[in-house]
Amino acid sequence: MLRMRPRCMSCTQELAGDAEAFICSYECTWCPRCAHGFAEVCPNCKGELVARPRRTTGTAAIVSRFPDRVRRFARRTAGRA
Repeated sequence: MLRMRPRCMSCTQELAGDAEAFICSYECTWCPRCAHGFAEVCPNCKGELVARPRRTTGTAAIVSRFPDRVRRFARRTAGRA
């Protein structure tokens, strides 16, 4: 599972998973203060900085669905060489 970056890439401020943060399409991560200081343009790639999405489910909820996802995948791929 991919992890969101836990710190701002500029000032190294801690960014919890549910904290407000900004990312570009390459997932460079910035705190709101730094993002606004960059005029919401990533200094690395010059891409647009947008609000980072927040996770709505915890790990336990994802893991509880895992067996069903594996069964569905097995059914879809059955018979393929």
